[in-house]
Amino acid sequence: MLTTVIIVVLLVALVAGVGYYYYSTQNGSGHVQSQYKVAAIFSGPVNDGNYNQLGYEALQALNASGVPTAYTENVPSPTATFLTDVQQYINEGFNIIWAHGGQFATAIGVGSNSSTALAVEYPNVIFIAEADNPAPITVPKNVWVIDRNFAPGFYVEGALAAMTSRSGTIGYIVGQQLPFANAEANAVIAGARSVNPSIKIYRTFTGDFNDPVKARTAVQSMLGLGADVIISALNLADSGIYPAIQGTPTLYESVYTNQYSSVPNNYLTSYLYNFTPPLMHVFTEIKSGVTSGYYKIPFSPSGGVYMQTPISNVNSTVQSRIQNIINEVVNGQITVAFNSTAPGPGP
Repeated sequence: MLTTVIIVVLLVALVAGVGYYYYSTQNGSGHVQSQYKVAAIFSGPVNDGNYNQLGYEALQALNASGVPTAYTENVPSPTATFLTDVQQYINEGFNIIWAHGGQFATAIGVGSNSSTALAVEYPNVIFIAEADNPAPITVPKNVWVIDRNFAPGFYVEGALAAMTSRSGTIGYIVGQQLPFANAEANAVIAGARSVNPSIKIYRTFTGDFNDPVKARTAVQSMLGLGADVIISALNLADSGIYPAIQGTPTLYESVYTNQYSSVPNNYLTSYLYNFTPPLMHVFTEIKSGVTSGYYKIPFSPSGGVYMQTPISNVNSTVQSRIQNIINEVVNGQITVAFNSTAPGPGP
C-alpha cells in the first residue's frame, strides 16, 4: 500500500513538472520559446502612432514568433532611469536588450569601448542599439547596430519642400541635437538647395521628441519667419504641429508613419519606417551565433524605409519630379552623405 502511495505521489509530481515546463516554454501563440529573452526600452509611449509604436509592433512580431519579450516605455535619454531599467531586465534573465532610439547608443557603447559602457559592463548580454553613423563603427563584441539610414529620405523631403514652397522659406524641426539629427538637417539642406540654391531653411532643435508644446512653439516661430513648408523629425510631439498649421496654407512633411489623417489639407508625405524587418534580421543573426554587427536599413520599397507615395496635395508635375529624385537615390545616381556637422539655426 505504501509503495502504491509513493508511486502515485511521484506520478503527480511528474505531471506537475511537465505542466510547468510546458507553461514556461510556450507563449500564447503556441510557438516554442527560444533560449533568448528580449527586453526593449522605448523613449516614449508605445501608442504614440509614431516612432515608439513602430518599435512596439516589431517587438510584438518577435514575441509572436515564440520569443519572450518585455518592454518599458517613456524612458528618458540615458539617465539613472534608463540604467536602472536595463539592470533590472538583466537581473530578470533577459539576455538581449534593444534600446529603441539613437539617444541611448553612446551609453550602450556605440563609438566607444569605455569601461562605463553597458555592453562592457555586461559582456554576457547582447545589446541592440540604433545609430546612424556609416560603418565601420567601434562597438564592443556584444553590440549590434541598426543604422536607420535617415539621410536619403530627408534629402528627398528637402527637395520636395523646395519644389512646393511659394515663399522660398522652409523649416526643419527635430528634438535633441544628436549626430543623426544634424545629418537629417544637412540632408534637408542638400536636397532643398539641389532644387532651389537660394532657398531659406530654418532649423530648430526643441530638445524633446515628445513635447507637443515645444513643437507648436517652434512651428509658430517658423511661420513668423515666412516658412510655408514644415519638415518634422519628431515623435509624439508632432501632435503639437497640427493645430499650428491647420487652416493655413502651410505644407507639412513627417517621418516614420502616415500622418495624412491628422492634417489632410496640409500633408505632403512621410519617410515611412518599418522596424520589424531590421529587428528580425538582427535576431536571426544573433541566433546563428553572431553577437556583434552592423545592419543598415535599405532605402527601397521593400527594405524597411521608403517615401510614402503618391505625394498628397501636389500637381502631376511635382509628383513626377520628386519620383525621379526618389528613383535616383534608390539606384545610386544621387548619393546622400551622412554629415553630422552641426548645421546652425539657418537660414
